[in-house]
Amino acid sequence: MSDGARVIVGVSGSLNSMTALHRAVDEARARQAVLVPVLAWTPVGGERNYRAHPCPPLMRAWEAAAGARLERAFEEAFGGFPVGVRVEPLVIRGEAGPALVEIADRPGDLLVISTGRRGVLKRLLRGSVGRYCLAHAGCPVMAVPPSALYTELRSITRSLDLRELSHAA
Repeated sequence: MSDGARVIVGVSGSLNSMTALHRAVDEARARQAVLVPVLAWTPVGGERNYRAHPCPPLMRAWEAAAGARLERAFEEAFGGFPVGVRVEPLVIRGEAGPALVEIADRPGDLLVISTGRRGVLKRLLRGSVGRYCLAHAGCPVMAVPPSALYTELRSITRSLDLRELSHAA
């Protein structure tokens, strides 16, 4: 392994994050670096709501679900953890952008993020993790565009949606 080199990647389970995860594994292999997949989560209803109405058993359940989602992402992407790469998975409570930037804080780090189109409403409500990381990261950031499969699926979905609208009219 390279001395202290890490490849940190945000994982959510979405198709875009799976594309970034594949790229991060390739980068970790090439750099002989540790792969640190990060799944950041927040309580349902947000931190403010949870602080007003704390429920430790529910918090433990949410954290366990986040850990299971991270494991499921590796199962779906590789059939388990990839061979030949040291993996140190991390589940962290917090917003994805700030969590990733905080973790990717060493000189030898590379932060891998997915980019992708989200609706205007989602961007307004949650902001863009990619933009946050690009603006605040103290290490190099690799922005991975959506896979060709994702682009193709979106165009098929749009075509089907348009056909349904024309039949409804």
